[in-house]
Amino acid sequence: MPRSERSPLLLAGLLAVAGVAHFAAPRPFDATIPKALPGSRRAWTYGSGAVELALAAGIAARRTRPLAATAAAAFFVGVFPANVKMAVDWRHRPARQRNAAFARLPLQVPLVLWARGVARTGEGRA
Repeated sequence: MPRSERSPLLLAGLLAVAGVAHFAAPRPFDATIPKALPGSRRAWTYGSGAVELALAAGIAARRTRPLAATAAAAFFVGVFPANVKMAVDWRHRPARQRNAAFARLPLQVPLVLWARGVARTGEGRA
């Protein structure tokens, strides 16, 4: 399978793993939910996990891939404030945790670009 054909499936796999993690171990995700959002943090955690699973399914299916990948790019932008909150909250934690939280911030950019590439070409090429 050429690399370009694997790209959407890898993106779908990443989203599926993240989605499952929201249900399997929700507590760390709860901590990233801004207090300003209405409702319980756990509801937001489960909701975002469900969205990630739906996006993964949509990207895996060739017919829905462009729309789902566009939605995934928007989702990656939308969850950026949670990553910022995590970095701020973890700034006094041990170096390994602090560095992981700060490393997540710039990683959103390639995720957005990857999803946009999948949306544009169906294969993940820019």
